[in-house]
Amino acid sequence: MSAIGATYQEDEAIQKKRWMILIVLNLFTFMATLDGSIVNIALPVLVKELHLPLAQVEWVTTIYLMSICSAILFFGKLGDIAGKIKIFKIGMVVFIFGSLLCGISASLPFLIASRIIQAIGASMTMANSQGIVTDIFPSTERGKAIGLIGTFVSLGSIAGPSLGGIIVSTLGWEYIFWVNVPIGLIAIVLGWKVLPSDFMKVKSKIDIPGSLLFAVFIIALFAGLLLGQQLGYGDSLIILSLIVAVSAFIAFIGVEMRTSHPLLQLSLFKNSLFSLSILCGFLVFVANFCFNIIAPFYAQNMLELSPFYAGFLLMLFPICMVVISPLSGALSDKIGSEALTFAGLIVMVIAQFGLARLHDGSSVVLVGVWIAMLGIGSGLFQPPNNSLIMSKVPRTQLGSAGSVNSLVRNVGMVVGITLATTILFHEMSSKAGYQVTDLIPGQPAIFLSGMHLVFMTSSAICLVCAMLTGWRLVIMKKAKRAVA
Repeated sequence: MSAIGATYQEDEAIQKKRWMILIVLNLFTFMATLDGSIVNIALPVLVKELHLPLAQVEWVTTIYLMSICSAILFFGKLGDIAGKIKIFKIGMVVFIFGSLLCGISASLPFLIASRIIQAIGASMTMANSQGIVTDIFPSTERGKAIGLIGTFVSLGSIAGPSLGGIIVSTLGWEYIFWVNVPIGLIAIVLGWKVLPSDFMKVKSKIDIPGSLLFAVFIIALFAGLLLGQQLGYGDSLIILSLIVAVSAFIAFIGVEMRTSHPLLQLSLFKNSLFSLSILCGFLVFVANFCFNIIAPFYAQNMLELSPFYAGFLLMLFPICMVVISPLSGALSDKIGSEALTFAGLIVMVIAQFGLARLHDGSSVVLVGVWIAMLGIGSGLFQPPNNSLIMSKVPRTQLGSAGSVNSLVRNVGMVVGITLATTILFHEMSSKAGYQVTDLIPGQPAIFLSGMHLVFMTSSAICLVCAMLTGWRLVIMKKAKRAVA
């Protein structure tokens, strides 16, 4: 591979508008990640309007995330080859078109198909946004810029239930998709004016076998996990799906090790700091999406809040993130990232444990305190962790690294949803004495039992991350002393 062209940091005109470029990137980053979670609070409404069980309607959320996971490595690699900005621009248009189709959907199959189109556009933007930022911003501002784009990633992921609740209760569920259209059109016009032409490209080839094997792995894995909730994990089709997933993943790794133009740069994972940061980022999104899928049902069904007021309650999470994340990103440039990620994880452990102790008579104020703490912890953790990930990557692999970071984030979302609903339905089935794939009217204790187990699990996940980050902090301090 060989890079051609100049650099954005040598172009004075581009440097003058770098913050405007970041605004455009953040607008689409926010919308693309928001649409992975904004449907969650509309699920109870969709269950009623489409007359379908929760386990089926859940596909509206998961098909979007599955499609992103299947395509994101491909578009990250394509961005390195064809130009990250070019792929990002195309993705903007595809995403808006998909959002428009979602809003006019009158049936579950059409809505799911529209979500796939929307996800393809989202994956094109997600895979390349962090690489564009790393290319354009000088090293003295890179941590802050990556921290800000990471903030909008996390903010979009978590703000969905709160914003969705307000939109659903005032306008209707269709508008959770239509709201993207006017904002997206403004961002597209602005993007065409401020986004420069691609300077950095890589001479390489698309890894078609690797791309197909990875897509098969993602689809088979998550289809098996999600359908297992309805059919049972002992079902022969579910077992076959999981076997196909494992086989496809093994074959994918084999292809990537042999090809000269791999879809996934396995060499990235030789850097232990990169690998540990990726792992912790994945686990945090698993934990956060356990909260994201359960909290709307707790707020509406247990606390008996309307979608409007439930949305305001859940809004505490993104509000706290908005306040804390920029401070954490800027501070990480001065004192380093390790201590901040550790502190954020400890706060998240406490918050998740607090959520596990809630019941149907809990004070809304107490619920708000735990939600706010979860937002503070995520705000402390996400920006410095994203900065750690992208700072360890060669410039010619920024698209691939950014797509890996986005991939593990979206896989974390799907795993979080799957883990939370699997634990919830298993515990509810155990308490009810029969197979449960939906909420049981008039039986709050059964739902609360499942919810408590979900949040205890997510608290344990955050604790594991904190232990890993604490170990890394100790090792790095010893290394610095040895050098000194």
